[in-house]
Amino acid sequence: MTKENKVVAIQEIKDLLQDAKVVYVADLEGLNAQKSSDFRRAAFKQNIKVKVVKNTLLQKAMEQIEEVDFSEMFSSFKGNSALMISETANAPAKLIKDFRKKEEKPALKSAYLQETFYIGDNNLETLANIKSREEMIGEIIGLLQSPIRNVLSALQNKPETVEAKAEEAPAVEEAKAEETPAAEAAPETPEASADAAETPAE
Repeated sequence: MTKENKVVAIQEIKDLLQDAKVVYVADLEGLNAQKSSDFRRAAFKQNIKVKVVKNTLLQKAMEQIEEVDFSEMFSSFKGNSALMISETANAPAKLIKDFRKKEEKPALKSAYLQETFYIGDNNLETLANIKSREEMIGEIIGLLQSPIRNVLSALQNKPETVEAKAEEAPAVEEAKAEETPAAEAAPETPEASADAAETPAE
């Protein structure tokens, strides 16, 4: 590779790393062309960028990134290396883990996400279980919506109570209506007694 080609390659890596919040470096060695293609296709579907890189060029590109000190990852740059860039924290780990159900590789070399470094394949399970930003936001929204749901539920049940009371009202009026004749009949008794008193005895 000429010096010019190296400069271009380093710049391409820098472009991938610039402003990246989720950076994985994996070992794809041992995957044949077909399996490697399958892995890239699966990564593409999950919006994960994959680029096989030379370790020396990767290190030089990372050294030129001012926002993050990637030096902690450099010790893992041995053999075949593939750079994986994602917007979702656990997506590359889940992809590697899923692919490993049938293959021995890829293997995790190192990763940087949420301002923390993870070195070694033994961190794969931990990374796969990390909640993504979207998942955390979803949980927060769910917690915030819970009280709102309770209020809405109460409001939705309220009309039923009003309707129930409205149905009870006619029954009460009917009961009063039944009591009214008896109440009206009561005054007739004194009048009848008065008439009887006015009738002269023979």
